[in-house]
Amino acid sequence: MADPSSYRPKPGQIPDSPGVYRFRDEHRRVIYVGKAKSLRQRLANYFQDLAGLHPRTRSMVTTAASVEWTVVSTEVEALQLEYSWIKEYDPRFNVKYRDDKSYPYLAVTMNEEFPRVQVMRGHKKKGVRYFGPYAHAWAIRDTVDLLLRVFPVRTCSAGVFKNAARTGRPCLLGYIGKCAAPCVGRVSPEDHRELADEFCDFMTGRTGTYLRRLEKQMTEAAEEMEYERAARLRDDIGALKKAMEKNAVVLADATDADLIAVAEDELEAAVQIFHVRGGRVRGQRGWVTDKVEEITTGALVEHALQQLYGEETGDAVPKEVLVPALPDPVEPVQEWLTGRRGSGVSLRIPQRGDKRALMETVERNAQQALVLHKTKRASDLTTRSRALEEIADALDLDSAPLRIECYDISHLQGDDVVASMVVFEDGLARKSEYRRFQIKGFEGQDDVRSMHEVITRRFRRYLAEKERTGEWTDEEPDGETGDGTGPDLDDRDPKDRDPRDRGLKDEDGRPRRFAYPPQLVVVDGGKPQVAAARRALDELGIDDIAVCGLAKRLEEVWLPQDDDPVVLPRSSEGLYLLQRVRDEAHRFAITYQRSKRAKRFRAGRLDDVPGLGETRKQALIKHFGSVKKLRAATIDQIREVPGIGRKTAETIAVALARAAPPAPAVNTATGEIIEEGEPDTTAGSPGEPVPAGAPEERRGQEP
Repeated sequence: MADPSSYRPKPGQIPDSPGVYRFRDEHRRVIYVGKAKSLRQRLANYFQDLAGLHPRTRSMVTTAASVEWTVVSTEVEALQLEYSWIKEYDPRFNVKYRDDKSYPYLAVTMNEEFPRVQVMRGHKKKGVRYFGPYAHAWAIRDTVDLLLRVFPVRTCSAGVFKNAARTGRPCLLGYIGKCAAPCVGRVSPEDHRELADEFCDFMTGRTGTYLRRLEKQMTEAAEEMEYERAARLRDDIGALKKAMEKNAVVLADATDADLIAVAEDELEAAVQIFHVRGGRVRGQRGWVTDKVEEITTGALVEHALQQLYGEETGDAVPKEVLVPALPDPVEPVQEWLTGRRGSGVSLRIPQRGDKRALMETVERNAQQALVLHKTKRASDLTTRSRALEEIADALDLDSAPLRIECYDISHLQGDDVVASMVVFEDGLARKSEYRRFQIKGFEGQDDVRSMHEVITRRFRRYLAEKERTGEWTDEEPDGETGDGTGPDLDDRDPKDRDPRDRGLKDEDGRPRRFAYPPQLVVVDGGKPQVAAARRALDELGIDDIAVCGLAKRLEEVWLPQDDDPVVLPRSSEGLYLLQRVRDEAHRFAITYQRSKRAKRFRAGRLDDVPGLGETRKQALIKHFGSVKKLRAATIDQIREVPGIGRKTAETIAVALARAAPPAPAVNTATGEIIEEGEPDTTAGSPGEPVPAGAPEERRGQEP
């Protein structure tokens, strides 16, 4: 625990002007970002008697080890910079709203030649028009299905579109009249874009024009006795009206507004937003947050506005924003919103009438969301806390291990040896911190030696980051790779990626590779693996990180200094958490190992064998151990592999014989036989030799 007086700025150093300040901890991580109209007055509040501070503020200033600030010209600039830094640094003590779900939007891809209507989630893309958010994706699909009768815009994927264009036949929607079929040239790109524009106009609330136009066309068709056409138009009008009825009118004056309500207690807050467009509720979303700092309702509203409109421009920011409490001061926030929209934005508290009644509905939703969130989270928090306490007691740790790292080794009979590192913080997986390793120090199967290498590489990087004084580089001095940098990081499964992993290198405090130490290192294995991990840490001079191992056979917990394992009860929450960590490390490692093996198979000799799939390739390699041994096997020996018949065995033997290595060369001057190894074809075309000094990329190894 740090003493705030140890890093308190000297009198007169802090300017009396608007600005943004950052508190950093001993590892140079930014833990809090704030803004102030007067930096001097605001920062002085943090360096008063600790007994007078709010408990959460006291925890922040005692965790911090330094404070720094940036002066700006106006409070609006301070607001913008604060938002940017909170998004960039992800400080642990700032209010961070978490969506209680990933809300779907109805999106129209106006940035394509033939715009497409589809459901989209996640970050918004440039050139795409969004409507919503909706509570459920099926609500979007129902709405689109009704509107396609009148606005037959393309909804198919790029693959379906290209296939239809290639074959000259549209998909089913094209045949039943719910798609204009631009894929086969039924409409020009200009006409199809006009359809998409009309679709967007209808979704923005300009519905009267289209209804009146269709009603006029229906009347004309009936007068001309074109009854079938009139019936179709009648059904189109019914479909439009049904789509409109899905969003009830709540404000009679066709208002465009967002209503924001907050429900809070001492520890948490829930925010609910209703999006009203054209007087109708077009979407709803909700956020929850821990109140890790002493904060007013107005400040919560300000953070919600930053989260909601920080990356929006134009019509995405409505003319009117209704809130339960105004930020203090309100002028900079209102000016910032006006700048985001490009025209005036009214930020106010509704006092009476329909808007006040609707705000009460939003407030009830926020209160219900907070109650539901606390009900869901109570048991989860209690269980995780109990699990960490049980681990601390069983392993005789000084405190609960808030950050746990687990390592596992994976290979197939000594080939493609890889390792994984997974991270759990507060009992939850932190996938943005996952890393993968290629074992490079030796070849063959040796789990103990592999574990020693992985722990050494990981914590050598930690020490290098800890002692770093200059600009950080991505390359090891000795040329090591595969330890969480470059392609090893980028090749992770999509579900294991995290948008915060950006590898920023310009200043301290941003998310960095291997920068933070764990309180506990868990290895998948028994006493030998644990001893190897402990030895690696001792060699690096690290003695403040606990190590244990979890053996699969009896789920025993091994400590490096004990001859006997620690046996946790089967019903122990601590054992369950260790099992989850170990199983996640195993999953991550074996996924990586399989991907490497698949790459090797795809570029190997067996690719030349017609009709031989991945499953039988793997069975052959597992049975013989290598392509070289498989080439030397007889047809009867190849038939011993499950799934391989005589005809397939003969085909394999012929294909491998044709790809046999050339005969050894002879030096005609000396008569000496020049030993040449089998050409490496793990990369490039089959049979293409790769020189021994070629780059690793050509030798089929990931950099």
